[in-house]
Amino acid sequence: MPQNNLYRRNLFIPFLKLLFDAIAIELAVLFSFYLRFYSPLTEIFPVTKGFPSLANYLYFSLFLAAVMIFLFASFHSYRSRFFSTFSQDIPVVVKTAFLGILLAMSGAFLYREFSYSRLVFALIFINSNIFLLSGRFLFHRLKRRFLRKGFSTLRVCLVGSAENLPPVYRRLSADRNYNFEIAGYAAERPIEELPVPRIGAITDLAGIAAGEQAYDAWIIAFDQREHEKIWPVMKAAEGKNIELFYVPDILDILTHSFRTLEVGGIPLLQLKAFVLSGWQGFIKRTFDVAVAGFSLVALSPLFLLIAVAIKLSSPGPVFYLQKRLSLDGREFTMLKFRSMRADAEAKTGPVWAAKDDPRTTSIGKLLRRSSLDELPQLVNVLKGEMSIVGPRPERPHFVEQFREDVPQYLERHRVRCGMTGWAQVNGLRGQSPIAERTRYDLYYVEHWSLWFDVKIILLTFMEIVRGENAY
Repeated sequence: MPQNNLYRRNLFIPFLKLLFDAIAIELAVLFSFYLRFYSPLTEIFPVTKGFPSLANYLYFSLFLAAVMIFLFASFHSYRSRFFSTFSQDIPVVVKTAFLGILLAMSGAFLYREFSYSRLVFALIFINSNIFLLSGRFLFHRLKRRFLRKGFSTLRVCLVGSAENLPPVYRRLSADRNYNFEIAGYAAERPIEELPVPRIGAITDLAGIAAGEQAYDAWIIAFDQREHEKIWPVMKAAEGKNIELFYVPDILDILTHSFRTLEVGGIPLLQLKAFVLSGWQGFIKRTFDVAVAGFSLVALSPLFLLIAVAIKLSSPGPVFYLQKRLSLDGREFTMLKFRSMRADAEAKTGPVWAAKDDPRTTSIGKLLRRSSLDELPQLVNVLKGEMSIVGPRPERPHFVEQFREDVPQYLERHRVRCGMTGWAQVNGLRGQSPIAERTRYDLYYVEHWSLWFDVKIILLTFMEIVRGENAY
């Protein structure tokens, strides 16, 4: 499924939840202000120090909303999928309301230019619970409608033993949270009890994963006697953004301590998850577009200067176009400033560049030494084919070699390839060992954060200055 669709599907419902919370907090503060100063409650608690300006309490409401939304996010209330139920939300709301009003009160008392009413704070605590819980109740009613329409719902394929899949299907279909849409199954033989189509045998999964009719996730449910088939299933999903869930049998539950996701009363062990979906994917893509757009504008004079230098130094085009593989193993055309002769691979075919490579032009040596030849890839970033930071893209010819020799090599394709990466800033450029480079790439894939990207960008400039293995 295209990443843009994932963002839309994964972000809409949590954003709706966040919006309901923000409105509830604002209403709680306004209603508390009314109760304290303008309602019949004033007959019990008279206003003795005058009527304050509403503006000060509106400022406080914004501060309180920011504090509470931060706390809700810390408690994983805005997960992009696998949403909580209303009953699970109740203790989180009460805890957040208590901590939020304490933190907000502390900040308000430090503000010396205005004295807030303590009674208003007490009313805000009570009303925030009422309004937040009411908002969550309405949200869950509305959420179910959107889940039925496919928002944040995973389109899944069941994979496993013919004896295990029917009960798994029945339990998952009965799930009222609509986390999964079961669209097919893979088993060694057809299963009449299942009302969804059989997409093939276990040995067909590699081809299915690479096909157009892709699934968001596979739910694996093998009998104890067929546990050896789990590894081929995982291997078939390697390098693809397909989430893997495992339904453990009773022996696994008794002998291991796993954190599981429960859906329809079935414990699912998540063996593999989407990388950079939901908020993470949105933040990374926004960061990429902002950096690439700004850089293209700011560096446009340098682009022109390099283009003129290339044309004057040797015959041939300014840009070098080369097929590379990126997210989910999709092929794209990568842009570079040409740094070698136009016929550099006419006799040799695809080969890596070497130190003091005789095919490099005079201006090309400088471009490769300073990594300026990579700058046109900012266009690939804007097009969504690459990211500013990620595993460096490789040519299809070499990918076919490495996938057989390097364990988990294709897992690099679970994210967009990058102009720079964790391996490169650790000195693994040029003809450095591909297995070692892959280990750094996989670490990046599993530990991404926006700060990690910023750190790699800063380290990239230092690596360019050193210029080691840049040829």
